[in-house]
Amino acid sequence: MARNKGLIAAQKAKKDEFYTQLADIENELRHYTGHFRGKVVYCNCDDPRVSNFFRYFSLNFARLGLKKLITTCYKNQQMDLFSRHDAEKAIYLEYDGTVNENGVPSVEEIGVHHLDGDGDFRSAECIALLQQADIVVTNPPFSLFREYMAQLMEYEKKFLIIGHQNAITYKEIFPLIKNKEVWLGYGFKGGATHLIAPNYEDYAVAGDHKEGMIRVSGVVWFTNLDHKKRHEELILYKRYSPEEYLKYDNYDAINVDKTKEIPYDYAGAMGVPITFLDKFNPDQFEIVSANDIRADTAVPYKAHGLIKDKDGAINGKPTYVRIVIRNKRRQP
Repeated sequence: MARNKGLIAAQKAKKDEFYTQLADIENELRHYTGHFRGKVVYCNCDDPRVSNFFRYFSLNFARLGLKKLITTCYKNQQMDLFSRHDAEKAIYLEYDGTVNENGVPSVEEIGVHHLDGDGDFRSAECIALLQQADIVVTNPPFSLFREYMAQLMEYEKKFLIIGHQNAITYKEIFPLIKNKEVWLGYGFKGGATHLIAPNYEDYAVAGDHKEGMIRVSGVVWFTNLDHKKRHEELILYKRYSPEEYLKYDNYDAINVDKTKEIPYDYAGAMGVPITFLDKFNPDQFEIVSANDIRADTAVPYKAHGLIKDKDGAINGKPTYVRIVIRNKRRQP
């Protein structure tokens, strides 16, 4: 928690438009190359003058076979990433793959245009650009994640975006995951990354500190683009025993503290950590709503469908947030 102080403070101040490292973008995007051929990509939280998403897609435009790249940014994005001077106007850029003698033209050569409004992703101008797009790829403000995801779903867009794993527990987000409309990508190494945010204090320990960045744990990629990892079988080795796997007081399910400890021979409902989603194979498991396994109707209905808060107790002791799953391939 201490390592995320900068992130938490930024979210409260609604100033969490951090930039992503190029290496992190490259590491994730390499798993989706087949999705981009002939597509229009929209990065709607990205100033092309400093965005590594723009840099990645412009450098790899031909290799990916893109049709067009569009970027927009909110007017308060910093023109110079390492200064405190704000841009006076919101901007957008459209790139069709035209190259110069050096291979890829600069932002200035492509041409940056001013928007009439403030460049907010919810504005009419940005929505019009969104409607042209096939795939949206960006790092949206964490504080606006609910609204951002809702817009992607409303306009039925394919996407690959960065968010915090806490968003999994939102009542607006978890039903999408349960219904297999959204899932996690490959992810960041160790479940943490450094986001470029030079004007925030980094609370990371010395070994994790990087100048001009903050270390953020629990960040994930949310997507609806299929990928190979999503269909990898999770190898299970533990056998069920009622002594080890206790039941919840208010739900007809056993508690599993670690994903690797899911019993291979249990057919009923199981509460697992939200980090399970990193290993979730929809061919092997199904996600069910905790509302469907309540011990009695006196247990409150939860819009998110998770085992959460005081109702998720075992012998009167509350547990951490749990996703409820069933094993579709139970072994005897």
